[in-house]
Amino acid sequence: MNLTAVYPGTFDPITNGHLDIISRGGTLFDRIIVAILRNPEKDPLFPLEERVDILRSVVGKWPSVVVEAFDGLLVEYARERGAQVIVRGLRALSDFEYEFQMTQMNQRLEPGIQTVFMMPSETYSYVSSRLVKEVARLGGDVTGLVPAEVATRLKRRFAAASGRRTESR
Repeated sequence: MNLTAVYPGTFDPITNGHLDIISRGGTLFDRIIVAILRNPEKDPLFPLEERVDILRSVVGKWPSVVVEAFDGLLVEYARERGAQVIVRGLRALSDFEYEFQMTQMNQRLEPGIQTVFMMPSETYSYVSSRLVKEVARLGGDVTGLVPAEVATRLKRRFAAASGRRTESR
């Protein structure tokens, strides 16, 4: 059986915690579709097209990983892609209640698709896209929390927003 999983999120930006889950998921599933949600209610730092480009760049080393954008119901998207599993990351107990509700609703809408929760390794258990953006916005170093390409883009983005110049690499 060819086991396909969908790992959905906004990935604004992708963190090393996300990459840890994708990497370890690659040992469990034959194919992982990293599905970037097009959500008009959120105001992302990086436009959707840029997030897709970034993700494709950083997961390109894994041939079983595909990156796509989607909108609408996750279970419909997963069904259209032939996925049997939805992968969700859990960092802390605070994530659980929301994820539990989403899982129950998805189970009701599509009982044939299971949800698997994965926790990032201890090294990344506290890392979130929101915190990474906040640290970067305030001029902090996000090296080791995100891929190098993301750290560079964050630095450029926030320097441009504040009018500061950044060094070229």
